Amino acid sequence: MYKIQILKSADKTLRNVARKERVKIVEQISQLAENPRPFGCKKLRGTEFYRIRIGDYRVIYKIEDEVLLILVIRIGHRKDIYK
Repeated sequence: MYKIQILKSADKTLRNVARKERVKIVEQISQLAENPRPFGCKKLRGTEFYRIRIGDYRVIYKIEDEVLLILVIRIGHRKDIYK
């Protein structure tokens, strides 16, 4: 079982998301503790980060297998997340 840590900046963004979407995002993030590489996740080219899609939102995270940690780097709308 992995531990999940959300960066302060990602948490701040999450707080500004509409409640309905926020519930879905939090649920998906918590499921990463069981399976850090779920179906549909994608490793981002040229980086060590992964991405999951939740509706129009994306969660960018890093998996640290040695210490069983998932570090959520960014959360954002699909039009803004990759900038």
